Amino acid sequence: MEITKDIKKRILAAMKANRVNYPSDSKHAASLGISSAVYSQLNQGQTERVLSEANWISMARRLGVELRPGMEWKAAKTATFKYIWAQLTACQGSSLSAIMCDMPNIGKTFTAREYVKQHRNAIYVDCSQVKTKRALVRKIAKEFGVSANGTFGDIYEDLVFYIRTVENPLIVLDEAGDLAYEAFLELKALWNATERCCAWYMMGADGLRAKIDRSVDAKKVGYAEMLSRYGDRFCKVTPDDAKERQAFLMEQAQIVAEANAPKGADIRQIVLKTGGALRRVYTEIEKVKAV
Repeated sequence: MEITKDIKKRILAAMKANRVNYPSDSKHAASLGISSAVYSQLNQGQTERVLSEANWISMARRLGVELRPGMEWKAAKTATFKYIWAQLTACQGSSLSAIMCDMPNIGKTFTAREYVKQHRNAIYVDCSQVKTKRALVRKIAKEFGVSANGTFGDIYEDLVFYIRTVENPLIVLDEAGDLAYEAFLELKALWNATERCCAWYMMGADGLRAKIDRSVDAKKVGYAEMLSRYGDRFCKVTPDDAKERQAFLMEQAQIVAEANAPKGADIRQIVLKTGGALRRVYTEIEKVKAV
């Protein structure tokens, strides 16, 4: 698709808003995959013949800018949002680590992304996209603005050095259950190298917990040690009782619908159609607005 002037303006606005999370223009430029010279041109408002369309698309993806018009979506303070936000705040403030394992579609990813957008030196990594050890380390380095070029050993050492010198870094690892075994071992090594200097927050669905428990029971090398570094327990927010859990999900769906549905919409009907699934809330509101 064509990257119009309007899209470029939205990408530039997102770039400027994102700048506050980085200590320098050069680090921010590196995190976006562009040179400092190009970054300077963009900062001055120059958009023509500065970047290829592929680079604009890459920046839009990195900054969470939708290329096609979409609904404005407000963050709703659900129980999940409040719980994860408080945990991320505590972890980043004290360089702690934790694992959040809970059912899908309750707002874990949305909350983590919102938190990272608003906090300096915090990064979000979708592990389902970087499953191997090398891809994971390169991704973490790039998100921090550390050069991901060169040998793996150099990238690793530069990343560790940077993490140990920056103020209160936080690394959120989403979909962590998708990581290959070697990547889990690398996380343990990174944790050891940055102990008391970096906060780590691992997230996933119930499958992540099952994978870790199974590997610990089988005495698979590295898993018990890694679990101990993340607090030796799994955090969750949804109730265990089935009826209480369904009531919890429906309440969350209502809070999100009330924050985002158009004026006059039948909130109760929207929520009933979702069954408590937050992605369905977006779909049902989209249908209402399309009428």
